[in-house]
Amino acid sequence: PTDPPSPQEHGLDFQRLLDASAYKEMFRQDMIRWGEEKRHTDPGFFCRAAVEGALQPVWVVSDTRRLSDVEWFQNVYGDVVQTVRVVATEETRKRRNWVFVTGVDDAESECGLDQGVAFDWVITNDGDKVALDEQLEMLLQSLHRSL
Repeated sequence: PTDPPSPQEHGLDFQRLLDASAYKEMFRQDMIRWGEEKRHTDPGFFCRAAVEGALQPVWVVSDTRRLSDVEWFQNVYGDVVQTVRVVATEETRKRRNWVFVTGVDDAESECGLDQGVAFDWVITNDGDKVALDEQLEMLLQSLHRSL
């Protein structure tokens, strides 16, 4: 495609863009470019879209990828924001079929939060279900205490 795609603007199959298929990979760099153009024009564009209509006392905003996104939430919602980073070793990621792609996996959209954020929580997800459950339980208990 010549224009950077958004699902709504370009008639793409939104569900297929959510998985790890070749379909998504065909449009991935164009989606990143489209997102960068939107952020350049309006840094809060995606953050506002994420919270639009949300009424629940706890929100999970997943897949935040840039320092400007984290800063937007912290500026708008202050101390109630809890940042959570989920990590896995490169070996684990490769077992899950991740393959490094130059120009994609080293772009800000993939590593923009590798520095500059003091995460409140770091959750390790290397395939140990018991360890993962224990970490998530601690996070949930903390959230419940703050309600």
